[in-house]
Amino acid sequence: MSPVAEVFDYIVVGGGTAGLTVANRLSEDADVKVLVIEAGQDQSKDPLVQCPGLVVGMYGKPEYDWNFSSTPQSGLNNRVINQARGKQLGGSSTLNFMMLLYPPRGSLDAWGALGNKGWDYDSLSPYLQKFATVHAPSQATKDVVGLAYHDDSVVGNGPIQVCYSEGYGKPNSAWMETFARLGLEMKTDTRTGKGLGAFQQGGSIDPATNTRSHAASAHYTPEISSRPNLTVMTETTVKKIVFDTSGPEPVAVSVLVRSKDGTDKTLSGGEIILAAGALMSPQILELSGVGNRSLLEGLDIPVIVDNPNVGENLQDHPIACQSFEVNPGVPSSDVLRDPDVLNALIQQYKDGGKGPLGQSNISVAYSPLADGEGVYSEDAKKSLFASYDEHAQTPDRKIVRKLLEGPDEPAVEYFLFPGQVHTVLDNPASMADYLLPMSPENYLTVMVMLNHPFSRGSVHISSADVDKLPTWDPNFNSNPLDLEISARHTQFVELLLRTSPFKDIFKPDGARIPQVKGDTLENAREVVRQSQVSDFHPSCSLAMKPREQGGVVDSRLRVYGTKGLRVVDASAFPLQPAGNIQSMVYVFAEKAADLIKEDRRVKA
Repeated sequence: MSPVAEVFDYIVVGGGTAGLTVANRLSEDADVKVLVIEAGQDQSKDPLVQCPGLVVGMYGKPEYDWNFSSTPQSGLNNRVINQARGKQLGGSSTLNFMMLLYPPRGSLDAWGALGNKGWDYDSLSPYLQKFATVHAPSQATKDVVGLAYHDDSVVGNGPIQVCYSEGYGKPNSAWMETFARLGLEMKTDTRTGKGLGAFQQGGSIDPATNTRSHAASAHYTPEISSRPNLTVMTETTVKKIVFDTSGPEPVAVSVLVRSKDGTDKTLSGGEIILAAGALMSPQILELSGVGNRSLLEGLDIPVIVDNPNVGENLQDHPIACQSFEVNPGVPSSDVLRDPDVLNALIQQYKDGGKGPLGQSNISVAYSPLADGEGVYSEDAKKSLFASYDEHAQTPDRKIVRKLLEGPDEPAVEYFLFPGQVHTVLDNPASMADYLLPMSPENYLTVMVMLNHPFSRGSVHISSADVDKLPTWDPNFNSNPLDLEISARHTQFVELLLRTSPFKDIFKPDGARIPQVKGDTLENAREVVRQSQVSDFHPSCSLAMKPREQGGVVDSRLRVYGTKGLRVVDASAFPLQPAGNIQSMVYVFAEKAADLIKEDRRVKA
C-alpha cells in the first residue's frame, strides 16, 4: 500500500448525482485540485443509459446497479423488497425514471425549522433555478395534459435538461380531468413551491437528442473532464477514510482505496467530501470508525467518533402499486412484451431519437389527506392524527403532522404509470422483476407514494468487508400512521376508478394486480401490505440536524466530531421532502458547493 504523491484540495467519494455536481462546481476554481472516486464504470455512452425507455435493462446488472435487497419487512407481510442504486458515473440519475418534481414550500421550510439555518425554501429556491434548464412544452402537449398553469418564465439556466413529452395520450388526459372533477385541479405551477392536484411534471431528458440528462452528461462534459484540476477515477473502491488522531479532534486526511488493478493506495486531500448516497455513505463512515461504538467494536473496527445516529433516521418514500386492465385500444407499455414491437421501437429511436422510447409519459398528482369519499376536511385530518397522537411526538414528526394538517401540503403523490407492475413479489432478483410484463393482459398502474413517512429505518454494516453491502431496513409501516394514510389513499384510487373519464379507460371488472380490492379500509391496508415497495428515494441516514436530536452533520454539512469531512448527498437531508427527490439532490449539491467555496474563502 503506497501513498500517491499528488495531494488534492478536495476528494469527493462517489461520482454520482451529488458527487459529480459538487466536483464540477468546485473545479470551476482553477486554483483547486479536485478528485472524484467512483466504484462503478463510466457508462454514459451506453444505449441503456442514453435511451430513456430502456432503463429496465440496467436493473440487477452489476455493471450498472448495486441492487439492494431489504431485510424482511414486517409491515409488508414480511416481504423482502428491492432497491436499485446507481453503480456507475452519474449514480442513480443514470437509472431512475427521470421524473423531475419540485418540492412544496412547506417541505423545505421544515428543514430550516429543524435547526438548519440557510436551508429553508427561500434560501434554496435560487438553486431550484440553477440546477436545470426547463424547456417549455409544445402547444400540442399543453392541449393533451392541460398545463394551463405552466409558467414558461420559470425556466432556469442549469446543465440538467428537462422537457415534456410529445407522447402523452388519452390516459394522461383522463387523469387530469378526473382529478379536476374530484376537486383537485392544478391551478399553479408546482415549481413555484405550491399546488395541489393532477399535473404533468417534466422529465430529465434532453429534447435536442431525446437522451437521458443525468449527472455525468451534465456535470462531466468533455469540456469539464478536460480541466487539468479535475481527476475522476472510476472502478475504484473507497475502503475507508483515514484520520489523523494526534490532535484534540480527528482530522480526515486521506482515503484508502482499492484501484482497478486490485492494489490498495492512499490518496491525500485537504478535505474529504462523502457523496456515496444514502445507503453507502453510512457504510463508508462506519468502516472508517465513525458510528455506533457497540457496532464498530463488534466488528473490530477502531472507534474514531462514537455517534449512534450514523445510519439511523433513514427515510424513504414507500409506494403502493395497483395495476388495472385497460380496454382494447388504450395505450399500455405492456405491448413491449412482443419482441417485434420492441425491436421496431428501438429502430425508430435509432432514427433520430423518435418514438416512445425517448419519452417519459408518467403523470402525477399531489393530494392532501383523502379517502374513498374524497379530500378530508380540516376536522377529519385532526381527528385522524388525534387517534395516533403518540406516534407523532418527536420534533420532526410534529413538523410533519403540522404540515399534513394544514391546507397546502400534499400527503401523497399519485402516479399514472403506463404499464403493469408486480410489486406483490417476495424477494425479487432486481427491480426488473417488478416492471417486466408477466401477465398477458394490458394494464395501467396507479401508484400511491407517501410524501412524508413517519416510519424510520436504518442502514448499517454487518461486516468490515467493504464488498459486503450494508444491511438496509426501510422499516416501512413501523409507524402505524403510514399504513393508515397509505390505505386511505388506496381507497381514493377506487374513487378515481369510479369517476369518468378515468373509469372509461379500464375494463369493467377487469383483472387487477394485486387481486384485493381496496374498497374497505381493511382491504386497502392489505393492498398496501401486498404491493408497497420503495420508490428508491432513500435519504436522511446521516441527517443534518443538531447532534442531540439525531444529527450526523451540521448545517455546513461537516461531520460532528471530526474536521475536514463533509457529507454531500441525500443521506444528509434532515427530513424527506415531498415528491421525487432527484431535483433536491442536485439542489443540495449546488448549495453545498457554494458553502464549501465560502468556507475556503474565509480560511484564506
